[in-house]
This record gives sequence, C-alpha cells and structure tokens, in this order.
Amino acid sequence: MNIKKILIGAVLAVSALSMLGEALARPMGGGRSIGRQSQSVNRMPPAAAPAPAAPRQAAPTPAAPPAAIPPKPASPWKGILGGALLGLGIGALFSHFGLGGAMGGMFGSLIMLALLAGAVFFVIRLIRGRSQPAAAPAAFGGNNSGNNVYSMPPASGTPEIGSRLQPEPQSYAPAAPVAHTPWGVPADFDAPSFLRVAKSNFIRLQAAWDKGDSADIREFTTPEVFAELKMQITERGAQKDYTDVVTIEAELLGIETSDSDYLASVKFTGTIKPAPDALAEPFNEVWNLSKPVSGASGWLLAGIQQLA
Repeated sequence: MNIKKILIGAVLAVSALSMLGEALARPMGGGRSIGRQSQSVNRMPPAAAPAPAAPRQAAPTPAAPPAAIPPKPASPWKGILGGALLGLGIGALFSHFGLGGAMGGMFGSLIMLALLAGAVFFVIRLIRGRSQPAAAPAAFGGNNSGNNVYSMPPASGTPEIGSRLQPEPQSYAPAAPVAHTPWGVPADFDAPSFLRVAKSNFIRLQAAWDKGDSADIREFTTPEVFAELKMQITERGAQKDYTDVVTIEAELLGIETSDSDYLASVKFTGTIKPAPDALAEPFNEVWNLSKPVSGASGWLLAGIQQLA
C-alpha cells in the first residue's frame, strides 16, 4: 500500500514539473498583448478556415422506365370470318321467315360479296401503309407552315429533350485565401529587405529573452515595451527560458503614419520549440514597429499584438 502511494506521488510530481516547465516556456512577452496596439490590425477580418473538399460523387444512373407495350393489332381475318358468319346467319334468318329459296340465297350472296369487297379494300390499304416510309418527326421548336405554333413530336417519337438528363456533379475545392492588401505602404518602400531584418531581429530578441539579457532587449525596444519585458524577466527569477524558433515567416500588414512617427505592423507566423525534446508548436502574432518621422532613428519594437 505504501509503495502504491509513493508511485502515485512520483507521477504527480513529474506531471507538475512538466506543466511548470511548459508554463515557463513561453515566447517573449508571455503570449500576451503588450505595448502599442494597431487599430488597423483590430479591424482586420478573422482569417476563414478553408472548407474541406467534398468528394466527387458520380450521379446515380436513373432507372429506365418500363417500355410501353404496343397494343396488339386486330387481325383482319377476324372481321372477314365474322362477316361470312354474319352473311350465313342473315341467309338462315331470311329462310326462317319465308324468304327461302332463290330470294334468301340472293340476299345472302349480296351480303357476302359486300363483306368480301370490304375485306379486299382493307387488305390493300394495309399493304400500302406498310410499303410507305414513316414521316420524320417535326424539329423541336420549329414552326409549322402557315401558322405560328410549335409543332409537337408524335406520341411514339423521341421523349422530351432533357427529361432524363442529370446535372453534372460539382467537385468542391477549398477556397483560395484572399490576398491581403497592405495599407499605407509607400510605393518605394523596400518591403523584402525590411521583412528580412525583422525576422532576424525576432530571432535575436527571442534569444535575449531566453537568457534574460536586458541590455540587448533595451537596444531593440521602446521604453514602454522594455519596462514590461524587464518586469517579466524579474518575475521569473534566475531560471532561463527556452524558445527555439524552428520556422518563421513575416508579412507586412501595413504602415500607419501620424504627425510624429510611423507604425509598421508585421505578422509573424511559424513554429517554435518550448523545450529541447518538445515538439514544435505554431505561433501567430503581430509586432508593431515604430520609427520617428524626423531623425535617423531606426525601427523599434513598440508593441506585441495577439490576433483574435
């Protein structure tokens, strides 16, 4: 039981030391907004996260409707046989009412001849209809001669155009981020050289922060920012910090001009390691650098601004 308590206490102690180390391993400024803040940066819209690409899905194949079964044509022989039987029946009926002999046979023969003539006419018409080619359906949307109406396709022709077409599926790609337009940057301002020096000073100030080198920090900061950083170094005591800048990118957001100075807002992004054996963690913050309008003074760190 005592061994179990000892093991639990050891685990808690290691966890507490680890959490304390991570709390102390912070970039310069402690991850807070200090010093001078830019109102133009505050008015910037938050960066929208790109939408994931939706997988492209094939449109489902529509089920073909069952084909209409054409009605079975009536057999012409059925009418002929029915007419013959009808003639024989009428002849028998005449004989039953006393019109027998030659008179009944004559009426029956006349009816038979009329039915046979109708059958022959029907057969000739059927043969002629099959020998003639079928008329082509009218063009879609075309006008009939002599009127101004749209012609309709025959009932047995092609179905309506587009009745079975499916819309083409669309693949959704992540939207490209909108390029930022810097504000107030003069046309002749050498932004690439300015950002190169800014990244170098960022790394140098992080090293001075880790060592607690107040003299080096004073050289690159305004009095207001130096006072805040000096106080944080004093509060942490003799323990040094660790901030290894693994990757860094810089973007000039814009330059604000007042009667007395310029204020350049530089957005730094990248990754840092808070401990030698730790994984690199992302960082994202804005450094506001100021420079007097008159005089030969250089750019100094006037404030650190955290992005919402």
